[in-house]
Amino acid sequence: MTITSDPMFGLVMQNKEICLELINRALPNIKAKQIIQLDTQKDINIVSAHRVRFDVYVRDDKNNIIVIEMQVNNQNNIPARLRYYQEQVDHELLRPGDNYSVLNNYPTYIIMFCNFDYFKQGWARYEFNLTCTRDHNLKFGDNRTVVIFNALAKKFDKNDEPIKNFLALMRNQGDNKNRFIAQIQGEIDKVKQDPERRDGFMKYELNLMDAKMEVREEDIKKLIDSLYELNIKPEIIKQKVMEKYNLTDDEYDKFLE
Repeated sequence: MTITSDPMFGLVMQNKEICLELINRALPNIKAKQIIQLDTQKDINIVSAHRVRFDVYVRDDKNNIIVIEMQVNNQNNIPARLRYYQEQVDHELLRPGDNYSVLNNYPTYIIMFCNFDYFKQGWARYEFNLTCTRDHNLKFGDNRTVVIFNALAKKFDKNDEPIKNFLALMRNQGDNKNRFIAQIQGEIDKVKQDPERRDGFMKYELNLMDAKMEVREEDIKKLIDSLYELNIKPEIIKQKVMEKYNLTDDEYDKFLE
């Protein structure tokens, strides 16, 4: 199991020191000094709206809101997906009766680490914010930034150097002589050796599935795959999942095919 695994990425990012350094490497201009709020697998559940769960949700000492996502499979929907993510972040920040100007206090950054090159330009970093089409120096000023990283990049500029080793780690080519990469690898080893953290993740996932209005077969399959990635004993996974969803042995075994 590597850093690109959804459960592993979230568990590693629970280490505030690692999470803060990754943010500053991805967004060197914000110079975050402290994480005030850190949530992993943060569930945004607005009534009558599509449910969203962020891998990592952070508020730093300057009230920057940073959402970090790890994406392995290209589902060809990143712009639309991140548009919706931004809307959900704003819903979380703006309370009933608040003036829209409250959002000015919370610059938002949506970061997505991809194991593929979505825009096919070969760049390591694709950074977007709203500007005027007539004059690109004229900023819209909504304090929203989207940054998409490409782990397969061949082109790096000087601003990409701090994140270069992390992108290599996503390809399983991390340099363990690099202090930051060694720290991440050490945290991965801790997670693998800590049954309490793995079991905590399993309980969280099972409870989250219970909260859904309808549990689909692909949801159960994804859950089982995630728990296997955490090296939880197969017999424990089978027992818990069968109990939760009243599955027979044959029904459970079909999810392993």
